[in-house]
Amino acid sequence: MVPPDEPAPNAPLAGRVLGTEDATPLDFWVAVAEGSILQLDDVVALERVLPSGDEVRIYGVVSQVRARHEGARFDSDVFLIEDGVLPAEVSESAQILATRFEPEVFVPPLPGTPVRRAAGADRFEALFFDGMERRLPAGLTRDDEPLYLDLDFVDGTRGAHVNISGISGVATKTSYATFLLYSLFESGVLGAEAVNTKALVFNVKGEDLLWLDRPNRRLDERQAARYGRVGLPVGAFPSVAFFAPPRRGAPTPVPDVASRDRDIVSFFWTLEDFCRQELLPFLFADAEDDRQQYTMVVHNVTARLREAAPAGDGAVSIEGEVVRNFRALVDLVQSRLMDEDGRPDPHWAGPAIGAGTVNAFIRRLFGAVPHVQHLVRADVPDPERHRVALERQVTVVDLHNLNDRAKRFVVGVVLRKAFEDKERAGQARPLQFVVLDELNKYAPRDGSSPIKEILLDVAERGRSLGMILLGAQQTASEVERRIVANSAVRVVGRLDAAEAARGEYGFLPAAQRNRAKILKPGTMLVAQPVLPVPLVVEFPFPAWATRVSEAGPMGPTDMTGPTTGDPSRDPFEGLP
Repeated sequence: MVPPDEPAPNAPLAGRVLGTEDATPLDFWVAVAEGSILQLDDVVALERVLPSGDEVRIYGVVSQVRARHEGARFDSDVFLIEDGVLPAEVSESAQILATRFEPEVFVPPLPGTPVRRAAGADRFEALFFDGMERRLPAGLTRDDEPLYLDLDFVDGTRGAHVNISGISGVATKTSYATFLLYSLFESGVLGAEAVNTKALVFNVKGEDLLWLDRPNRRLDERQAARYGRVGLPVGAFPSVAFFAPPRRGAPTPVPDVASRDRDIVSFFWTLEDFCRQELLPFLFADAEDDRQQYTMVVHNVTARLREAAPAGDGAVSIEGEVVRNFRALVDLVQSRLMDEDGRPDPHWAGPAIGAGTVNAFIRRLFGAVPHVQHLVRADVPDPERHRVALERQVTVVDLHNLNDRAKRFVVGVVLRKAFEDKERAGQARPLQFVVLDELNKYAPRDGSSPIKEILLDVAERGRSLGMILLGAQQTASEVERRIVANSAVRVVGRLDAAEAARGEYGFLPAAQRNRAKILKPGTMLVAQPVLPVPLVVEFPFPAWATRVSEAGPMGPTDMTGPTTGDPSRDPFEGLP
């Protein structure tokens, strides 16, 4: 969207700065003019003339609105006033949080100064949009005015990473993350780079993200028009690849999904991959594992498996014994860890390792067999066809049918490969985005694990490598601090009251913390470095299907016409 050149003409008076409340350069109160209203999130503008004759333009956002009777002393006076017995007037006033001073002379507005709603160029200046060279559409205000993120703080130019918090099933975290991806690819903000930019999306709950390539039948005319307001086309993601784990017990690697039966590939790793790429530690990726002594056994066994020789079709030969399935590999490791007298073998277990430590490792390794054996195998011809390849613009890796241990294994292995590929490339462009929900599972605040170390690398070094994390979680207070702290853009949906009181949300003013407890699905609080006050953002209903019942036909589709259904129904109901 091209920024307006001039303020809106003849902007009506919204109110005047109060003289009965302190006015500071940080916040002040405005008496609302008769016949006008100010509501939460309205953007206002005013001027102050300095003694030198210079003019300072002051902008702010409404953070609180109150109404009261002037002249009343007691609560019961309201009845007398309404009966006409006691004279009194109703007054409305709004608290304004200052966002910008131009030029930067930080003086308070004077009482009685007229205040107007900011529109046109005023609004762009108030929200710092005028200084954004590359504006990424982030959503809309309640009155359908566009809101933007500064791409410099998303793509690594001056900052990177987006962190989204909120209650599961209510905060629509995943829906907003996919909207940001769609905006990145379709708004033109990336220019020619958009073609080669990639996104790796982990689908951890349900099959909602397995339909990103199909238009949404439920998108009505009003919601479709909102895409035009932020300069986005209406449609599904044009370039998507889908991967899912193979079905357990199936003789062939059929993808383990219920709703989609075409254009989806099963993924797994061969035993040769498992040994040569040192994937064993990802089976011990719980944060609690790092505090156990058997992690020493993990590293020693990993070193021995690295010496395995390929035996064809993904199988391996270890010390002369050919292994063709994961259970057989586990049995072989168990046999090598103990000698004939039941003592730990130092070559496999490591020096000075006790039998109890080895047994703890074996128990945990055997516990992984039923959850992982269909993901590590050597019984499928041409296994190269079943590797997760980031060739399309968006790659969705489905995990929802996997056990938590298997989820951590897949996330860790795929993420490590993507990170290593970016390191080898040696340049930040093209960008690689990673969308991962439930960060508290993969990078918890306490303890350490292989996955957590990778995510920390992405958060701390990803900016220079061009790897950008769009992470989400229910509770930011349970996620590794450095990952959240390195996110330049913070997004908050509906929060639990106890969670909202945590220090991780200190960037929210008190009024917005309270609002976070009652936000509706499809509404987010978005904080970015260029703007001192978080903005309340609504985003359009997804134009891509989020479940099989919404999936429209493939190919170009006319999405501008109205659809049937109850228009009063919340369109975001049930979205992730």
